[in-house]
Amino acid sequence: MPDRTALPIALAMAAMVARGAAFAGERYDFGRLATPEEIKGWDIDISPDGAGLPPGGGEVRQGEAIFAAKCASCHGAHGEGKPMDRLVGGVGTLADKKPEKTVGSFWPYATTLFDFVRRAMPLNAPQSLAPDEVYSVSAYVLFLNGIVPEDARLDADALAKIKMPNRMGFVRAYPTLSPSEVKAGSKP
Repeated sequence: MPDRTALPIALAMAAMVARGAAFAGERYDFGRLATPEEIKGWDIDISPDGAGLPPGGGEVRQGEAIFAAKCASCHGAHGEGKPMDRLVGGVGTLADKKPEKTVGSFWPYATTLFDFVRRAMPLNAPQSLAPDEVYSVSAYVLFLNGIVPEDARLDADALAKIKMPNRMGFVRAYPTLSPSEVKAGSKP
């Protein structure tokens, strides 16, 4: 027996598509183009090679104090987690049934840590940390994971040079391009 609903549904869908096409060129006369200064304020991403890192720097001990004040309530006093994600440990668990994906066990680039903290932390006040504070918190989290020593000072150059434990655990999307070329929008 033929499906009697297929034709009416197909006709209704065709009518919606045609109607949408008729409105596609319509202007609503609200909003405006963003200014270059407004775009610059949101252009804060950091490439794996460190392109985009701001001037400044920070040390592990400074990061410990900032972490205690602004991060520990979500991530635990030493990054052990609860109520939010664990930041420390998990090295060697990625092949397990329940891997612990932490900064130290999973993240491939230290610059990703800086980028995420700068853009999204603390949860109740994202983008509120100054660059020096982000460098310091990044240094502290990397120290907790045994990646940098206790006396480490991070700046753009030092952060970009850190080799994370899982750096080779990912496949590059653009194997013939450097990370800065990918950010610039080059195509292979």
